[in-house]
This record gives sequence, structure tokens and C-alpha cells, in this order.
Amino acid sequence: MTDLDPFTDVLDYPLYVVAAEADGERSGCLVGFGSQCSIAPVRFMMWLSKANRTYRVALRAEWLAVHVLARDQEHLAQLFGGETGDRTDKFARTGWHAGHGGAPVLDEAPAWFVGRVESHLDGGDHVGFLLAPEAVRHPEDKGLRPFTLADGHGITPGHPAS
Repeated sequence: MTDLDPFTDVLDYPLYVVAAEADGERSGCLVGFGSQCSIAPVRFMMWLSKANRTYRVALRAEWLAVHVLARDQEHLAQLFGGETGDRTDKFARTGWHAGHGGAPVLDEAPAWFVGRVESHLDGGDHVGFLLAPEAVRHPEDKGLRPFTLADGHGITPGHPAS
């Protein structure tokens, strides 16, 4: 990730791997824009680039899997952030299983949730997917240090952001 503006240069937030399955097609990507956005009911918003293949699959999906990677899992961040699903079957290169609703869940991810897609919000070059979490895997290590924006600076995106 390059060309960060001065505002984001001072922030360091988690990056997520979002995975979707629709009509037998799987896709996943590294995502920098995501946050819990409601407490009751619990809701989480993930923002996917319109230029990304995962966005096109996610638009047809009922469920998305959102994964937190550990700081030492750069290999997964590189796979899902530095490769494009237009040329690479990312799921053939890592272990995964079908989770709740058939969403692809990465076996190596220390924490994840699968959320039902409730709605979409166009935000410009990204679209927000409002998720209602249904299945959750909490990290076994309560001291988990997630893979963050700063950790991902060396990853050249598989697609331009827009």
C-alpha cells in the first residue's frame, strides 16, 4: 500500500481479509476500510473497492467472512492483497473451509466472523457492505497483535484502489 495521504500516515489500524462465495465462485481480498458501526444490534461495515474481483463476487453473496490476521502472517496478507483473483486462485494456495452460509473461512486466521450482508452503501470508489455477524471465532491468544496498515506498506496491490 503506497501513496498514503498525511492523515492516514498517522493512523495504524487492522487490515482484514474479506472472502465471499456466490454461484460457486470464491474470491477474497485484503481490506483496509472496516469497522464495527453498531452495538445493538451488532453490525460491522466493510468497504470493498469497485475495481476488485471480490467486490463483484460479494455483490452476489449473502454472507461475507471477515478475517483478522496476526502480525506475523504477512504471507496471507501478501496473497490476498498482492495478487488478483482475476489471475490467481488464492484459495488453492491456502487452507480454507466453507463456513456459515458457505462463506470461505481461512484455516490459518486466528480470528474471524461470518456476517450476513444486510445492505450496500456506495461511498465513491468503494462500496460498504453492512454485515450482521452470525458466526465468530475469537482469538485463542488474547494478546493477538493484528496485521495492520503499517505492516502492509510493502504490499503492492494486485489491483489499483480505483
